[in-house]
Amino acid sequence: MRTVRALSAALLTLGLAAAPAAADASPSPSQDASAAPTRAGTSFRTATEIEQGQQATANGSTGDYLYWSFPADTGQRPTVRATVKLPDSHAAQTWQIDVYDGLRRRQACQYGAQTRTAAADAPSVELACVLRTVRAWSEPWANDPLPGTYYIRLTATGVPTSDLGLPVDTEVRVESRDIGGAAAVDGSLSEPLVPGIATTSEERQEKAAVLAGLEPEDGWASGWWSDRWVWTGVGGVLAALAGVAGYALTRGPGRPSRVPPPSA
Repeated sequence: MRTVRALSAALLTLGLAAAPAAADASPSPSQDASAAPTRAGTSFRTATEIEQGQQATANGSTGDYLYWSFPADTGQRPTVRATVKLPDSHAAQTWQIDVYDGLRRRQACQYGAQTRTAAADAPSVELACVLRTVRAWSEPWANDPLPGTYYIRLTATGVPTSDLGLPVDTEVRVESRDIGGAAAVDGSLSEPLVPGIATTSEERQEKAAVLAGLEPEDGWASGWWSDRWVWTGVGGVLAALAGVAGYALTRGPGRPSRVPPPSA
């Protein structure tokens, strides 16, 4: 009976430990729509900063390069979505969305319609890019996503001359799933890949040029903690309880009362 009670308590502990991990796997909550940006930058340096969960809008012209930036932290798998509302009359157009990390390395999409062609006079075109999970650390030669600022570039490619300069309305949104300990690695960056992160506090007080001011809601992760520690601890407890239960089953009830103790 004691063994059953101990195992029940361990299973309850396992369920309580798994609850936060399941909650973290949900998409990031939406931000206040009224605070969402209504313009886009024209280069990496002028990219408009957006929070994850915000729906940013911008007016532009066909042929322009539109840039946004957003923060992504360790264990997140960002999904970038863009909608381009086209003018009433236009030729066939191909639109493309690209995502770059803090080192301005183009990041490949795991899946999603990164490039789409809108038929002539189509009202809109929708694009999506699901990135790989952001890692806390990577080899210098690798192209793995690392925590820091990410850049979105939206543009039309191969536009007919007759369509250059036509007005378009764009919508961009970024959301992430928290993958958790499944993507944990041993190691972390000393600082996230954020432009201006190397400036000192005195320089920032003097209004020095800091090119990125956004960070995750809970701050940048240190890289050493993940829910993998929770599962490791719970596994150790269950292994210890299994050992106790196995010993209790193999030991038996002990010496029967009718059997006299061995003589000295």
